[in-house]
Parts: sequence; C-alpha cells; structure tokens
Amino acid sequence: MRKLFALTVVICFGCLSPQAASAQAYPTRPITMIVPFAAGGATDVIARIVSEAMSRELGQPIVVENVAGAGGTTGSLRAKNAAADGYTLLTGHMGTHASSYGLYNTPRYDPRSDFEPIGLVASAPIVLFTRSNLPEKSLDSFVRYAKAQPTTVGHSGVGSNAHLTCALFNSMTGLKPVEVPYRGNAPLMADITAGNIDYSCDQIITLASQIAGGHVTGIAITGNSRSPLVPEVPTFAEAGLPNFDADAWTALFMPRGVPADIVSRVQGAYVSVLKSRPVIERLSGLGAVVPTGEGLGREHLRALVARDLERWAKVVQDANIPRQ
Repeated sequence: MRKLFALTVVICFGCLSPQAASAQAYPTRPITMIVPFAAGGATDVIARIVSEAMSRELGQPIVVENVAGAGGTTGSLRAKNAAADGYTLLTGHMGTHASSYGLYNTPRYDPRSDFEPIGLVASAPIVLFTRSNLPEKSLDSFVRYAKAQPTTVGHSGVGSNAHLTCALFNSMTGLKPVEVPYRGNAPLMADITAGNIDYSCDQIITLASQIAGGHVTGIAITGNSRSPLVPEVPTFAEAGLPNFDADAWTALFMPRGVPADIVSRVQGAYVSVLKSRPVIERLSGLGAVVPTGEGLGREHLRALVARDLERWAKVVQDANIPRQ
C-alpha cells in the first residue's frame, strides 16, 4: 500500500506542466529590472526604491540595469524582446509607454500588447524650470523673454517626459526654441545648472533639491496645489496657464507571455511593497503620489496606457513634432 501511495505521488508530480512547476519554484535566481534611462534620474531613483523592497518580498536579488537611449525606447525594446520567463522587469513611464508611441512612423513596440502590466508605482507633477542666472522668474516674463530672443530647451531624449511636456508647453505658448537632446537626465542637468541651456521640464522628484539649492529656478508646477517640497513655485493655474496639465507616471511591466502564475506572484509582491510604510514614505518624500486601492490594479495601468497613448498622439500632432 505504501509503495502504491509513493508511486501515485511520483506520478502526480510528473504530471505537473513545466509552466506550473516553474511558477511554484519562482524565483530561483536574480531578476533583472531594466531602467530605460541613465542612472540618477527620477525613473532610476523610483526603480531602485521599489526593486530593493520587492527583492525582499520575492526572496531573490533584483538587479537594476540602466539601458539608456532613444527617449527610453531602447531599454523598453530590450525588455520586450527578453525571455518571457519572469526574470525581466521593466520600469517604464508615461514617455516610454504612451507619449513616445505617436512619434514614430514605425514604432518598435506596442505598449498595449507587447507587455504585461504589473502596476502603477507613482505619479509626480512636472516642473517648468530655467537656468538660475536667467533674470525672468515668473511664467509670463519668461514667455516674453523666450519670444523676444533665441532660446534653448533641453530634454533627456526624443519621446521622454521632458521632451513632450515641454513640447506641449511650447505649443500652448507659441515658443519656438532650439531643441537640445541629451542621453539621459544627468547630462541635461549638468548643462542647465552650468547655464548652457535656458530651460526644460521634468518631474519634481528630480528637481526639488536642485530648486531648493538655487541651482535652477522653478517657474511653475502642474497639479491642483503647490508642492510642499518647493512651496515657492506656483501652479500653472496660478501662473496664468490653467489648461497646461501633465504628470509623469512610472509603472512596472514584464514581457508579454510571462506565465499568469508568475505575473500574479510579481504583482502580489508589488502590491505589498506599495502598501508598506517605508516605501510610501520614501516615494512621498520625493514628491511622488503613491497609488492606492484600484490604482494598484493591473487593469488600471492597462487603461492608463491606452488613455495616454491617445492623448499624447494628439499633442504630437497639434505641436507639429516631426515623426521619427
């Protein structure tokens, strides 16, 4: 009888599919989290906070790999082409998974169908900022200055948050600056703090310390209220441009085709992390808004990507941004 029971158990284990066995054991080795921008930017900072906490939840290291280039599409493409085995995560954002899609005649991936959404990590207001030695400190005086003489606007790559939010601002105000693209946020910030570039747009996460330290000047911030991190910076509505509305969201994705059980395991770890007080405090301390409730769901992120794809395609068209 005991022999028969043992044989039955062996047979039952043998009947498990490779996918089911894999999901039961997952993860058995380190996981790679691709960040499609250079180290030091807002996306990188968020990714490192979340990856550190998720590695404890999953019981394996999560190694951050910065793959910069083409406004984040280079790293996103690498994640899209990675094996669908659960060992590649992607920290994408509004630029990589919505706004940049309308820029390309032949997009290299489809954010709606080439990735498994895991969940929204954070959203953050956008700040219009200038070099600190530019004398104009208000929105209306800056616009008059930029219309009266040649100006330069920097951004961290075609399709990046900085590129398209500034393009929206330029379209709404009639500015026609010379664009200066950079390979990531760090070199952009180095040039604007040195006074070599006139202005740019970026998340409060990147800019709060720079504004507080007087290295750049915050002109206006998106959202319904001022940020407690830079309370001296007025909202766009207060500054006279109430219809300028944009925020930078960051989210986690996996390649399409990852087994459902593994996706569920990773999503569960993500939810636990986003509900933990230490992570909430760290992200909130940077100026980010952490999602709650339905905002933590996969379908919420799926709908957000679809909505922003449509929205930013119109921005690209209305601003006459050349397609790549």
